Amino acid sequence: MPAMLRSFCFLLVVMNAASALHAAELRAGVARVDITDRTAGPVNDPLFAKALVLKSDETTAVLITIDAVAIGEIGRIKNEFLPRVRKRLELETGITPANVVINASHCHGIVRADLEDLVIKAVKEAAQGLVPVRSGTATSSESRISENRRLKMKDGSEIDMRRAYSLPRDNEIAAVGPIDPQVGVLRLDRLDGQPLAVLYTFACHPIMNPPSKGNSADYPGFASKAIEESLGGGAVAFFVQGCGGDINPVRYKEVTRPADAEPLGNMLGLCVLRTSRQIATTPNSKLAIKNETISLPRGADLEKRIACIEAEQVQLVAALKPTNINFKSFLPLLIQEKLAPDFPSHHAQSYLHDQMLKREALAQLDADNRQSVQAYLENIDVMERMTRLNTNLALLKMHLAQNKAAAKPTIDAEITALCIGDFKLVTFPGELTVQVGLNIKKAAGEPNAFVAGYTNGYIYYTPTVEQRNNTGFAQEDCDCIVAPEWQHVFESKAIALLKSL
Repeated sequence: MPAMLRSFCFLLVVMNAASALHAAELRAGVARVDITDRTAGPVNDPLFAKALVLKSDETTAVLITIDAVAIGEIGRIKNEFLPRVRKRLELETGITPANVVINASHCHGIVRADLEDLVIKAVKEAAQGLVPVRSGTATSSESRISENRRLKMKDGSEIDMRRAYSLPRDNEIAAVGPIDPQVGVLRLDRLDGQPLAVLYTFACHPIMNPPSKGNSADYPGFASKAIEESLGGGAVAFFVQGCGGDINPVRYKEVTRPADAEPLGNMLGLCVLRTSRQIATTPNSKLAIKNETISLPRGADLEKRIACIEAEQVQLVAALKPTNINFKSFLPLLIQEKLAPDFPSHHAQSYLHDQMLKREALAQLDADNRQSVQAYLENIDVMERMTRLNTNLALLKMHLAQNKAAAKPTIDAEITALCIGDFKLVTFPGELTVQVGLNIKKAAGEPNAFVAGYTNGYIYYTPTVEQRNNTGFAQEDCDCIVAPEWQHVFESKAIALLKSL
């Protein structure tokens, strides 16, 4: 090859490489806005909407995180919110609607009525502040914050832990479900090395602060506060809710001390900070986003499940036993029996007295009382079972009405796959239970692939096939509008999208 031609080819290679490096430059901007409705009662801690705008060449992606229970259906955010925000951003900024991703933390705080305007404001502010960034990803583990709320019973059924009803008896529980302790962390740095944003994902219901404590972003709010105060420099922490459909804060049902989300949030925040500091960010990070809508079958067996609950209710009512006592007399009798099972009704000398008739009378009294106490205990068990069934029956009836009123036997669910450097995220609008996320991450085979529920809409709980067919009737399988087949449809599509990135 002539020397001049070799030089020309070398120049083309250099120019192409330089062009590729320029094309791969990633820019990002962040903003946050307080969205707390301070007219709705006391405020424990503030709620925020946060915007992360990412741009690389012709691709612009927007990730919005909101301290709210859901993007539609339940809570103050209505179903029109997502399309309205996307349409306004398209008209006012030119951002492609499908490239706007909105995740709800699932905290139960109350957002302001003008949330739409506030979110648009945050996105515009973030877009105006775009700067070149470096990115890096790492994972860690935090197992002290969460527990699976589904209890596997010895009879093969499952019952869940909620404040709406009581726990089953200890001797009926065989095992508990898994958790996902993984914490995924994406760090975005300005070119001078100063952190611009930390995005972290974790799977757990943010319900440790009860409504009586006032408006609250719950543990994610405290975690993000700890991260932002530690990093300083205007860095913004973005919490993305994972597959927390059946995951509660640890000791969520504890009644011996006040519920408090702050210690849990501080633990998660410190875990994110430690993980973030281990990340070595790199320039020229890839940005890609893909969006698809899948059709999931609506549950066709809800009437059958309702009939099963109603039949069980009839059996339970028939099982109620007659008893001579009420709660006022039950409690001291129970305590007496536990304190002195051999002499519950009186002091020992009364049982040892020579008069046979007196001993026989006390023995008969004890036998009658034991029978009454046992009957009362069994009636309490019936009441607790009825409470669980009544609550979940109402959910099934609500979703049966929704499915009957629907225009078609399927429901649309939007899935988005987002790639930022080596960080990959696939999203879904349902309350994904933890096993679904574990399945997808394992099948994807990538250490930095994550799954988020509660995103771009809300279609209630989406449990595994096994959970969906549970005969114990827990919230996750009753507060559900899809058929068991939904799981295969979503998991296969999510895995394909992650691999396509």
